[in-house]
Amino acid sequence: MITVLSGGTGGAKFVDGLRRVVLAPELTVIVNTGDDLVWWGLNISPDVDSIVYVLADLLSKDRGWGVEKDTFHCLESMRRLGEPAWFGVGDRDLATHLLRTQLLASGRTLTEATADIARRFGIESRILPMTDNKVETRVLTPRGELSFEEYFVRERHQVPVQTVRFEGVESAQPTSAVLEAIARADAVVIAPSNPITSIGPILAMGELRRGLCETSAPVIAVSPVVGGAAVSGPAGELMRSQDVSVSALGVAQYYREFLNVLVIDDRDAASASGLEQMGIRPLVTNILMKSAEDRVRLARTAVECCISISGVPPAVR
Repeated sequence: MITVLSGGTGGAKFVDGLRRVVLAPELTVIVNTGDDLVWWGLNISPDVDSIVYVLADLLSKDRGWGVEKDTFHCLESMRRLGEPAWFGVGDRDLATHLLRTQLLASGRTLTEATADIARRFGIESRILPMTDNKVETRVLTPRGELSFEEYFVRERHQVPVQTVRFEGVESAQPTSAVLEAIARADAVVIAPSNPITSIGPILAMGELRRGLCETSAPVIAVSPVVGGAAVSGPAGELMRSQDVSVSALGVAQYYREFLNVLVIDDRDAASASGLEQMGIRPLVTNILMKSAEDRVRLARTAVECCISISGVPPAVR
């Protein structure tokens, strides 16, 4: 079994590659929930939904979030009615949020609701929210403290970041399913998601972090940084706000406690010796995912690395 830690956009691209390489029952994705929000009274889990949609082959190829060929009639109607409309919920996407809210209101946990939603979409891989407790990523800016979605979507990540914190993480616990997925994995892979706000909330739970340190499986991360800049989004600024170098070495340092291998881009090959000095094996390749073929190639590279270390071949396509 391959267990992946993932956020939304970059993570979803990588998971898209993995689903074409590894047989569905062999894949488990532990997903960030620090971005979760209540919108129009509905419980929305943006990163979870991106993984659901990509595994169901429904993720919008143009936007990288939401449902392919979705419409936005409800959003426009709410805007005309004077309600907030900065968060782009599509009409087909809305059905997922309605169902999740209904399931949670009936007493289901987020893990149970996510499993139910995945089953209805015909997904055979496991999608596990990082916790059933509320954890909220908060971004401190000169304009005050914002939720991650306010910072990322409403402000289009154009405001300076002073620091980031995870509200509620001190009392949050990973579920038994999450801990088991790490303990029983043949390999753990950290997707090329934003280290601070996509993977950071997952790692902020001490019990989960200990699980990564104690697992006998190799832990492999794919760098989200190429040539001293984030591949996409505000990861660079968010890393700097936490005093993390925007570099392959900075990513390695952030994950150093449990990391065995870092997959880095050809343009960062000069960092290989520094990684080796840290006790981390470098794997140098083209990590950009501009096409479906790129995603498959990168996923296959990661899987082959897992096999070479663990000696346990997953059921691959």
